[in-house]
Amino acid sequence: MKSLTKAWLDAAKNDLDVINRIIEDDHLSHIVAFHAQQAVEKCFKALIEEHGVDAHKIHSLVTLYAKIEIFLAGEELDCRMMRILDSLYIDARYPGDLGLLPEGLPTQEEAKGFQAFAVAVCNLVLCTLNG
Repeated sequence: MKSLTKAWLDAAKNDLDVINRIIEDDHLSHIVAFHAQQAVEKCFKALIEEHGVDAHKIHSLVTLYAKIEIFLAGEELDCRMMRILDSLYIDARYPGDLGLLPEGLPTQEEAKGFQAFAVAVCNLVLCTLNG
């Protein structure tokens, strides 16, 4: 495994660690969404780095997924979840109505779904890279 690939995976693990620390705080559910998006993005970028795919400055999970899907051995990921995380991840850091779902802050159940998705993606990417 390339050293930069490992660095991407380590950075994704840091995002998962943050989620684990804040997941029970209802008022931080939008921050869970941010870190879930970041963990998935970094895992996708680990695959991109390892396989030498061009994805310069792309942050959209859906767009990145299209570039790495071929390396996931037929495992399909939830594009709806990726679109939700993409819609929340930038705006989650700003006040006001930004970073919210149409119904407001993500619920605790939704935050746990974001966490589960990010963990599943990271585990899949790790398994893929470790052969």
